[in-house]
Amino acid sequence: MIKRQKASLRSCIIHKVGNKFNGTKNAFSDAIVDFDEATYNLMLPYLLKPFMSVAENYRFHHHSDVALNEINTYSEQLFKEDADFVEISKHIVTHLFEQSNSAQIKTGDVLICHFENIQYEDYFTDAIGIFKIENKTEFFQTYLEDNNYDILVQKGIQAKKVDKGCLILNTSDMEGKIVLSVDNNTYDTQYWIKSFLNIRYPDDSNQHTKNCIELCREFSKEVLQPNFGGQEQSNFLAKTVDFFKENEIVNIDTFKEEVFDEEDKIQLFEDYKKTYETDNKVLIRNQFDVSEVALKKQKQKLKPK
Repeated sequence: MIKRQKASLRSCIIHKVGNKFNGTKNAFSDAIVDFDEATYNLMLPYLLKPFMSVAENYRFHHHSDVALNEINTYSEQLFKEDADFVEISKHIVTHLFEQSNSAQIKTGDVLICHFENIQYEDYFTDAIGIFKIENKTEFFQTYLEDNNYDILVQKGIQAKKVDKGCLILNTSDMEGKIVLSVDNNTYDTQYWIKSFLNIRYPDDSNQHTKNCIELCREFSKEVLQPNFGGQEQSNFLAKTVDFFKENEIVNIDTFKEEVFDEEDKIQLFEDYKKTYETDNKVLIRNQFDVSEVALKKQKQKLKPK
């Protein structure tokens, strides 16, 4: 998550992205937006607010070399002082257009932004933002004509939530540049995260905590509840929450000993864990640090249904 109290919007440009499956084409701007004060003061929080509550972050990925990831490359270029902001932003929209691999993917406005003084953890950094506005809202507009007021219907962007957006921070760790993402229109979960950005979760405590909690939730639902009943499921989930709250480090062997009273249930959990890892292509670490941020977010999932 970020803080935006000192953030500013250095550059912003707006293009339109089409869809090759329904014959709509891209439309490009040739200059950055020159905001008036009122628009700027509304636009800045509108774009950044979604990322103030995002707990999870991502890293760029590529099957052979992350340097070949398109958005990783374009963001690196945009961070440079001599960047051709307009031309690089057009390349980003063209890449987004190429990922429109079905007719259901919506056209829309695309905003490419360069932010300064974004606070992430305890330091400030620049960030590149890419936003796609897919839905517009009808609203009434009154106007004066011949000394009489009249009314008409117009369509515009609703300044409440971003449809799709990412924030690429100009800071890295051992796994690469830090990326935040939001998607409020998840009609195609592969389109934004995997096809366009090609990002994935880093190998950190947030992800390990999330993976283990989701394993426990699915185990309780698919094994405990049908075989031992709802009370057994509830007891297991309650013990799981308590274990995560009381321990800064999760050791899977210790976890099994504390939450299960019988050896046969431990064996069922171990067998299910292997199947779950294979089916979901994840690795549940035998020991990891508990992420309080991820735990707070995932706790709601540890309730019987």
